[in-house]
Amino acid sequence: TMGVPKSPILPLALRGPGAESSPPPSSPHFNAISQNSLTSGSYCNPQGLQRATAVSYTESIYRSGLDEKVVILVYYLLYKYQMKESITKGDMVRNIIQTYRNHFLEILKRASEHLEMVFGLDLKEVDPYRRIYVLVNKLDLSYNAKLSDDRGVPKTGLLMAVLGVIFTKGNRATEEQVWQILNVMGLYKGRKHFIFGEPRKLITKDLVQENYLEYRQVPDSDPPRYEFLWGPRAHAETSKMKVLEFVAKIHDTVPTAFPTWYEEALRDEEERAQARAAARARTAAIASARSKAMASCSSRPSKV
Repeated sequence: TMGVPKSPILPLALRGPGAESSPPPSSPHFNAISQNSLTSGSYCNPQGLQRATAVSYTESIYRSGLDEKVVILVYYLLYKYQMKESITKGDMVRNIIQTYRNHFLEILKRASEHLEMVFGLDLKEVDPYRRIYVLVNKLDLSYNAKLSDDRGVPKTGLLMAVLGVIFTKGNRATEEQVWQILNVMGLYKGRKHFIFGEPRKLITKDLVQENYLEYRQVPDSDPPRYEFLWGPRAHAETSKMKVLEFVAKIHDTVPTAFPTWYEEALRDEEERAQARAAARARTAAIASARSKAMASCSSRPSKV
């Protein structure tokens, strides 16, 4: 089954300004205190303990600063995308990265991952000499044009995440299972999101009306329970293989790492190929019949 992504990519990108980014007490930064204390004998040396604590605290603050830069850079790149403005390394360093310039590549990589996973946007370097970048939409769904906010921020990544849950849960997912992954992404029922708006309306009404999702009551459930399935447009505009590639990307692996799902996705690809071949054969047969009919009509002698 599809678990929670092991990478914190999604929640960090979606928390919004002012979100807490300090590591929790169980994080490696705080664990370093006890590890340093044990290895250096600082439990017997108060000064050693103070030094270890100070070093670990400084590291945790520095890492939280990097996290904040990643979030701000995501906003900055989205703004550039909305305004259709060019993106340069110089602008990013000057306006966002600033004193963290030595960590530019790390910050840019993490921000790029956020944009890819959540919004389906791919950051590409188009001019290596002048370090100019552009954001391009990498998911070929007509959904990109249909379901964006007023400023043109695509929400395809969110749709792909929901489709991934449905696929990996046996092609139908309960409402609870869908909300589990949405919560990981920082989306909560009844809580308006700064980019996606009210998420329950988005997944139970907007995407349903667009025919990307089906939302229906589980048969014979009492009290009523609801489940999600792929809608007809999802079947038409994407595939199980594409969605599995998206899921694998979230887990930082490849589709073949999930053999059961991969086999199902391969069968789906074969069925789609057969359906396309059958459609082409029907089209060719119809065209041939028309051609013969027209030839027959033209060969008849005209009445005087």
